[in-house]
Amino acid sequence: MNLAYILLMQPSGGEEGGSGGYTTMIMLLLLVVVFWLFFIRPQSRKNKEINKFRQNLKKGDRVITIGGIHGKIIEVVDTAVIIETEGQGKLKLEKSAIASEFNPEAMTEKK
Repeated sequence: MNLAYILLMQPSGGEEGGSGGYTTMIMLLLLVVVFWLFFIRPQSRKNKEINKFRQNLKKGDRVITIGGIHGKIIEVVDTAVIIETEGQGKLKLEKSAIASEFNPEAMTEKK
């Protein structure tokens, strides 16, 4: 059975009274709503937070890249940043390559 057949399926009369097609439509609509509530909406909210974080990057922030490189931002240029890594190495990265802000308290183990 394909999706079009299921959506267009009409009851053959009898005891149901014509509610079989509507039940299928309601179930599919409910499935779409649940999928949106639990998957699409939280992901889009998370993407907005990440974009806001990347737009607010400034000189002096300590960051971690997607590749796991730790560094300190020394310059912000349009869509890119220049970070300084340990040993005074400098890397130019796109803002989209920044994963999070470095938090030293999170790195220490809690005992």
